[in-house]
Order: sequence, then C-alpha cells, then structure tokens
Amino acid sequence: MQVQLAGEAGQPGQENEDFAASTPEALVLLDGSGSPTGMESGCRHGTAWYVRRLGVHLLARLTDRPDRSIAECLADAVAETAALHGARCDLAHPGTPAASVVAARLHGASLEYLVLGDCLLLLEPRDGPVKVVGDNQPYPAGQELRRALYAAEPGSDERAALRLRYALAVRAVRNTGRGPWIAAASPKAAARAETGFVKLTGLRALAAVTGGAARYAAPFALGDWPAALRLLAEAGPAALIARVREAEALDPRCERRPRDPAREDATALYALI
Repeated sequence: MQVQLAGEAGQPGQENEDFAASTPEALVLLDGSGSPTGMESGCRHGTAWYVRRLGVHLLARLTDRPDRSIAECLADAVAETAALHGARCDLAHPGTPAASVVAARLHGASLEYLVLGDCLLLLEPRDGPVKVVGDNQPYPAGQELRRALYAAEPGSDERAALRLRYALAVRAVRNTGRGPWIAAASPKAAARAETGFVKLTGLRALAAVTGGAARYAAPFALGDWPAALRLLAEAGPAALIARVREAEALDPRCERRPRDPAREDATALYALI
C-alpha cells in the first residue's frame, strides 16, 4: 500500500486526540473520545495519551500477529494499553479514555479490515460503488439530547450544560450492551467491531476518516464519498481537511450546519492498493 495521511487539532495549541499510523502492510486510525471540561475520567493520563498508545500497540499486533484475527489484534492492543495505566487510574470509570477505531492490513490476497465506532472506512473498488464501513454504534436514545445540544446558543452556559449531559448519558451506557461499543479498557468491545475481507484484485484504494474529517460529507455536504476519494487521490488528505476547515470558518456559530463543537480534530488517511 502507498499511504498518505494528515491530521489537525480542532483548535490551535490544542492537543489532537486523533491518531493515524501505517506501514506498507497495515494502517490504523483512531478518533479519541474526549471528555467535556469539568467531567471526570478516572484517568490521570488523558485521551491523547490513550489513543497514541492504543494505536501503536494495534499497529504492532497487525504486523506481527498474522495468526490472530484483526478483532483479536484489537482486543490484544486494548488489554496491553490498559496494563499501562497503572493503579492510579480507575479503568472501571465510565469516562475512562476511549476511541473509535479503523484498522486494515494486507492478508494474503485480501485486505482485512475492522471498524469500531463512528470513524469511517471507504473502500473504492475498481468497478462498482464505493463501500462505506463504520459509524456502526448508534445511540438512538441520545438523539433527542443531541438535537437539543445543537439548538442551544454556541458558547452559552446552556450549550455547555447540554454537552456535559449528553456525554454523561453516552458514557453511562457505552460498552454495557445498552449503548454504543468503543475501544476503552475492556477487550470485549473488539468483538463488536465490523470486520471483513476484500480481494485486493478488485480494490483500487481505501480511505479512513475520523469524525472531524467526515464532516466533508455530513453535515457540510461538500461532496459525496466518491468525490471525497477523488479529492484524496488528486490533492491528498490535507486538502480534504482544509475544505472542512473552510466550511467550519464560514459557519462559526453552527447555524447553517448544526454540530458540536464548531471545530473538531480531523484526521484522514488515503491508501492506494
């Protein structure tokens, strides 16, 4: 694989809670699930620390354990990362650092892939429509809270309170069987990932995007996913992120395109097969 990647924090000087890395045979992309200001996580390290270590461990497992399925590799990486926290971190806390995950690797004559959470994997075949994999852990009970959050005045105390309320609601049910599954402290979440194989002979390229980069298609409607893949092929991942940043700048108060936050960490990866 020939891989290009780019990432940018949501705000200047802010730590980027996304992560992406690759070898010629494997790639990983993670979208960290950070906590709103004032919300405890039980962890003294933070989300950026977690996603970097989980990403590195996962990439290592993908390349050195071909005998393990891709979901088993994620489970191993989650367990290895949990062991790094130490006794001062409460991994049973519902706010413990977590991440959505995309992973892929060459496996014989196929590409093996995995998506867990709201990251997206785009598979571009040599013939036929683009396949979009991901955003596979919906939380229907949270939709009303999210609509209220988006309707609140940006920068207001009401919006901050609704953001915290929504985050608490999601964290109370994630990885419990009553809500979304995401990579956190328990390896069992890996079994809930969407996985599969694609023959390399039928695959032209692939892309992976975190939630901030996925804003290209929604909510900003800058183009569909085939258009995004064309942009990635012609100008690279940084160009896609730049288009998203332009759209965010034109709607700083989230009035035309409701969303939260106004700017988000964005990372994109593009690979030619």
